[in-house]
Amino acid sequence: MPDPAKMEAAVHAYVAAFDAGSADQAAALFAQDATVEDPVGSPPHKGREAIRAFYAASMQTGAKLTLEGPIRITADHAAFAFCVNLAWEGKQQRVDVIDTFRFNEANEVTEMRAFFGPTNMHGF
Repeated sequence: MPDPAKMEAAVHAYVAAFDAGSADQAAALFAQDATVEDPVGSPPHKGREAIRAFYAASMQTGAKLTLEGPIRITADHAAFAFCVNLAWEGKQQRVDVIDTFRFNEANEVTEMRAFFGPTNMHGF
């Protein structure tokens, strides 16, 4: 079973990676064969290199994450609410998101799913 303290630390490291604009730091949290489905229902990004490329593109918007409430941890999952503030089409925008991370025994993220839709996008 993954370590809950390390799971919570990974979520904070994920937020910090966005603050630093470091796709490498974000991708390093993931297992080699991990998937990222962002948003849920879109084709998943598979493997650490594809995940790094996805985050590099996301970070080009200047996206910054702010946690909103405590991180919820159960078994091998962490769930957390946050907002994304980014520049889109020349103005600042906000997206309200809930992400889930699934962890392996090595405390690496094996699956990330992002839950948000049009009603969670403000200023677009």
